[in-house]
Amino acid sequence: MIIPALGELFEPTQILDGLDGILFTGSPSNVEPRHYAGSASVPGTPHDPDRDATTLPLIRAAVAAGVPVLGICRGFQELNVALGGTLHQHVHETGTFMDHREPKDQPVEVQYGLRHALAVQPGGVLQAIGLPAQLQVNSVHGQGIDRVAPGLRVEALAPDGLVEAVSVEGGKGFALGVQWHPEWQVRDNPHYLAIFQAFGRACRQRASQRGAAPRTA
Repeated sequence: MIIPALGELFEPTQILDGLDGILFTGSPSNVEPRHYAGSASVPGTPHDPDRDATTLPLIRAAVAAGVPVLGICRGFQELNVALGGTLHQHVHETGTFMDHREPKDQPVEVQYGLRHALAVQPGGVLQAIGLPAQLQVNSVHGQGIDRVAPGLRVEALAPDGLVEAVSVEGGKGFALGVQWHPEWQVRDNPHYLAIFQAFGRACRQRASQRGAAPRTA
């Protein structure tokens, strides 16, 4: 099922009992900086306040209830903000990190092509599901994690040290966020596929515990 961005009209607890997993997707919009005490956005920055008002409390409720969570790109950043972390609003302007944005003047195949290496940290979820210590990923984002939220484990780092994946430490269920887009050509990339397979297993396990057919949002 698709969860609409109803904002403050949405009550997470009304649907969590009927879900076996939640995928928080990417988006052209960014999390409003007021949610992490950041400075005001540059005029023209795309935001989606109704999505923020829907996803941030939903993430907190899902993690607390042990509902499997997978966050991609904006969803990865939402996971961090929802649990108390902060973001760099313009990664390329920090003076510390490389430009992680896609070349917008290129075909989509180039924009989502492999851009940089990723160092998978030992002992985490990504290693446990079979990802190697080093792999190549795409890079299609202008914002990124600044301060990692309490309770999140760093799962992977870009060559410049930017956090590219996190998981919830000691959580009741599967809760993983990745900055890149593993859904892009997922059938041709076993490392990307492994992420969705792990999420699927977690969803099926929750479904079996509920005695229901798997259902994700």
